[in-house]
Amino acid sequence: MRITLAEEIMLLSLDDESGAARQRQSAGWAVAGAILLELVMAERVSVSGKYLELRNTEPTGEQLLDGRIRLMETWLRGRSKRRVTDWLTKDQPKAVGAALESLSERGLVVAQVHKVFGVFPQRRYPEADGTVERALRERLRAVVLDGAEPDERTAGLIALIHSAKLHRLAFPGRQPDGLTARTAEIADGQWAAESVRLAIRDMQAAMVAVTTVTVLTATT
Repeated sequence: MRITLAEEIMLLSLDDESGAARQRQSAGWAVAGAILLELVMAERVSVSGKYLELRNTEPTGEQLLDGRIRLMETWLRGRSKRRVTDWLTKDQPKAVGAALESLSERGLVVAQVHKVFGVFPQRRYPEADGTVERALRERLRAVVLDGAEPDERTAGLIALIHSAKLHRLAFPGRQPDGLTARTAEIADGQWAAESVRLAIRDMQAAMVAVTTVTVLTATT
C-alpha cells in the first residue's frame, strides 16, 4: 500500500499501542511540509524563494492532497502567490487531523475516543495494521543506517525528518547525534529535480522560522 509522505510522518509519530502522537508540534510542521512537498512533486504547486504558487488544480487522486489544493485555491484567491511560512502556519493545525483521518480510512489505525478526567474527550489512533509502518522503517534504516541510495520520495521524507528533528521517532533507541550527518547529507543532496530540492530547502527554513516564533511567543 502506497501512502502519502504526510501519512508516513504520522505513522512514525503515533505510539502503536496507545495511539498518542509524540512530538506532536514538530510532527505537525513536518506533516504540513510533507503535503506541500508532495504537491510540488506532483507539479500542482511551485515554490520559489519564500513564496508558493498554485500552478495546477487538477486532482491528484489522493484525497489528502486534493483537499489541500481546494483550500489553497481559496486561500490564494485574488493573489498569484503567498509566503510558504503563511501557508504552513495556516495548514499545520488541520494537516495532522487530515492525515490521521486518511490513515484511519485506510485501516492502518483505528480512531478511539478517551475521556480525560472522565470529562474531556481525547481522540487517539492506535495501530490496526503494522505492515506499512514496518516497511517504512525498514526503508529508512536501509538509507540512513546502511547507506542505500534513496529514491526521490524517501529522500524527501528524510529531509523533512531532519528539518523537524524527528530522528528519535524515525530511529527509536538511537542517539540523534549519530544520525544527523547522514540525514543532513540527504537533505542537502542533489537527489531530486531542482525545484523539489529548493522546495525542501525553503520549507526547512520556514519550519525553523515558524517554530522559533512559536517558542518566543510562548516564553514572553
